[in-house]
Amino acid sequence: MNNQRSESHSYVGMWVTEDGFVRQELLPNGRYDEARGDRESAYQGKYTIDGNKIEYVDDTGFTADGHFRNDVLYHAGMVFYREE
Repeated sequence: MNNQRSESHSYVGMWVTEDGFVRQELLPNGRYDEARGDRESAYQGKYTIDGNKIEYVDDTGFTADGHFRNDVLYHAGMVFYREE
């Protein structure tokens, strides 16, 4: 996995499910903050991006991955859209 810093990566920003229930912010410092419903910061951790693949390691050590296709993020069976 390329450990590139994400400061200049085009995927930085807020990603939300269509119903707005899950909101995942990819921060420029390589960290993410995910909210679920009214539970702010439900999950937090680090992420790395290599091409169109994203890998997550939350602060408890749990790992997950996803991929970007046509400016849509597919992660853990969910579909996220960029929030403008």
